[in-house]
Amino acid sequence: MDTVGRIVGLVSCLLCAFPFFVIGIYNKDSREPVNFWSGDTALKDLVKDVKGYNTEMAGLYKRCALFFLLTGILFVVFPAAGIVFIAFGCSIGIYLVYRAYKGILGKYS
Repeated sequence: MDTVGRIVGLVSCLLCAFPFFVIGIYNKDSREPVNFWSGDTALKDLVKDVKGYNTEMAGLYKRCALFFLLTGILFVVFPAAGIVFIAFGCSIGIYLVYRAYKGILGKYS
């Protein structure tokens, strides 16, 4: 893979990591529960301990951001491995994050 492809892979991963990082940092102390899916309004009635829930959700979002950041770096160093990791993150990884979210929601509901 040429240099342009490596840079595109890095920038793409950074663009994915940034929103997760922002959500993880700024919504940790929110009074409203952090949504997993955009527009989900049912959480207000489900979550009993919003502070604990938001703390764990912020950790989950930060781990997602870290995954994309490391995958972006991997794109620069080993492009083939970066492609494998991004494919994993965008398929099986989404399922694993959803399972973690359901566990957090069950714990604080």
